Amino acid sequence: MHKLIRADLLSLEAYAQQRAEFRARAMAHKRRRTVHLGEHLTLVFEDRLSIQYQVQEMLRIERIFEAAGIQDELDAYNPLLPDGSNLKATMLIEYPDAEQRKRELVRLRHLEHAITLTVHGHAPVTAIADEDMERSNAEKTAAVHFLRFELDPAMIADWRAGAAVALASTLPAMAVETTLSAGQSRALAEDFA
Repeated sequence: MHKLIRADLLSLEAYAQQRAEFRARAMAHKRRRTVHLGEHLTLVFEDRLSIQYQVQEMLRIERIFEAAGIQDELDAYNPLLPDGSNLKATMLIEYPDAEQRKRELVRLRHLEHAITLTVHGHAPVTAIADEDMERSNAEKTAAVHFLRFELDPAMIADWRAGAAVALASTLPAMAVETTLSAGQSRALAEDFA
């Protein structure tokens, strides 16, 4: 997947005019690429549209319009784009109550290193977590992590041919699994370009 460049972005003025429509399109797109893994884990699989939306929003919020600032945002977000043989996801650990979330983040330490993706007929692939920086410490995990799943050509071929795909947490404190829907599977297969 090609990295985003400045020419792919709308100016602040153009984005302000198109924001409602762009946001609606991005949110609908992200819903097809969102997988709930149990009750408290959500993985949002990133691609060009989801990342462009994030960059446009950051530029808007921070009122960034100078070339160097725009490039800084692109440099921060482009690593979240899949590279053709992988999928990249933002993982959210979600507990609405702040006190419960604080307790769970302690209990779920190392969760980010226990997320697997399995294409039926192949060994599970464990996600590579937080390559840009460590988000957890000795006491607790973070509520947000960035994951990368590397797949080999045979896995990708079987995925495209319709093999079932499952995501799981193998952490004993949160052992959950889900199978992607047909729509989710098709949407994510588009990342293997």
